[in-house]
Amino acid sequence: MPLLRKVPQLPFSDFIQNFRSRLEAVFHQRTSHDELGTQRGMPPYVMREILSAGPLLAFIPESHGGRGAHVHEGIEVVSAASYESLALGLTLGINWGLFLQPVAKYGNEAIKDEIFRGFVDHKKMGGLMITEPGHGSDALNMQTSFTESKDHYHLKGTKHWAGLTGWADYWLLTARRKTAAGDLMRDVEFFISDNNLPDQGIEVEEYFENLGLYMIPYGRNKIDIRIPKLYRLEPKTNGIAMLQDSLHRSRLQIPSMAMGFTKRMLDEALDHCQQRFVGAKSLFGYDQVQHRLSGIQSAFTITSAICAHTSENARSGADLMDQGLKANAVKSVSTDLMQESAQHLFQLVGAKGYKLNHIAGRAIVDSRPFQVFEGSNDILYAQISESVVKLMKQAKETNLYRFLKDFNLTGMSAEVLKEMVNFDLNPQLPQRKLVELGKVLGRIISMEMVIEIGNRGFNQEMIGNALEHLKQEVSSTLNSWAMNTRAMVTVDYSNRSHWLDYIKP
Repeated sequence: MPLLRKVPQLPFSDFIQNFRSRLEAVFHQRTSHDELGTQRGMPPYVMREILSAGPLLAFIPESHGGRGAHVHEGIEVVSAASYESLALGLTLGINWGLFLQPVAKYGNEAIKDEIFRGFVDHKKMGGLMITEPGHGSDALNMQTSFTESKDHYHLKGTKHWAGLTGWADYWLLTARRKTAAGDLMRDVEFFISDNNLPDQGIEVEEYFENLGLYMIPYGRNKIDIRIPKLYRLEPKTNGIAMLQDSLHRSRLQIPSMAMGFTKRMLDEALDHCQQRFVGAKSLFGYDQVQHRLSGIQSAFTITSAICAHTSENARSGADLMDQGLKANAVKSVSTDLMQESAQHLFQLVGAKGYKLNHIAGRAIVDSRPFQVFEGSNDILYAQISESVVKLMKQAKETNLYRFLKDFNLTGMSAEVLKEMVNFDLNPQLPQRKLVELGKVLGRIISMEMVIEIGNRGFNQEMIGNALEHLKQEVSSTLNSWAMNTRAMVTVDYSNRSHWLDYIKP
């Protein structure tokens, strides 16, 4: 099938304004975000209206009828969607980072046009299935297997918690080759299935009652399908490297959702605090309220800085396999900021935020899983520390400040934090200390990006506030990190632990 010719596209300013107008019509005119946010799934007209504005065009190469798959355009599209609905932002992000980008980079040229045509002309969607029961963080030991015949690959296994379960038209699936002896090889392969074709339909065994993100269906899927040979992704080296490249890219793009989400939290909080009066003055005039508001605004500033950095340093086609340190840092920090911003808003709004149809309570529940999926933040923080310790050993450096000031991700921020980080680092750290140190390093890396965008003219008052919040967080976390805590759980805790036995008569 011949490639599509380049299709004339609107200037991006017109394109994104048209998309925002469509979101406004859907979430504020035809219905409300509170109503949509409390229903499972999405009414057909909602996605039809949204996709009619062509947001997926921003993720597709020009040669296949899209706008060119420019990262800065994708970030702005996902951010705009996340402002109105975090679930919608995630839906677009799944299509972008977990399906279209891997297919564009690693798919066989003979099949790309057919797939992209489905997105351009028929508004199809795609998702990714990696996670399995018993193999979440331990994804490399997945048990979904494949065998090879003359014309196809036969995949068998079980996948769960894939966003868009039962909804996506295309799926990117991971599996390990099964040998003649029945063993599974170490490497991971990717395959594209078309859920609408015979022998490729994925059976949904169970839909989950997910706690939040109601618009997105999740569930458990039975895999027993046959994939034509051309529909296996083609790694440049090996499948694990391709997996790392794809996940790092997706993690680097999660801040686009965080930016739109924290902006919404900020606008909701400002609106409430300026209108709500306690005593003789509005909430806006109280110092603790200002502390919380500035925290939300700093989250928006930090995620904006991360997005600016990502748009220039994670362009389409770039190899990101070795960008794990940066990807882990921005994913974990930005998703922490999402949850913190939601908690701030809830505290400011008070009791009415506990209603299911109020954005404050839903925001807490909707943003919480971002700290878990695509890598639990605890694990990512530990990996950040392990990466830095390894780099310091290679550089034969023991002093954290001296290492950070010469490291490309932390040169400017290390100078700002010199008094805090000027100490020798013990490379033999328990896991809990690796996690705490990773939180510090993640924020130092984020601070570098804030300084970077500030030097280009971003609102200086917002930059100053964000830097103050980051300094405070680094300081408090380092104080906790310095304490030699070794507390361990008491498994048999029933012995001498009932409070009534110890009260005075």
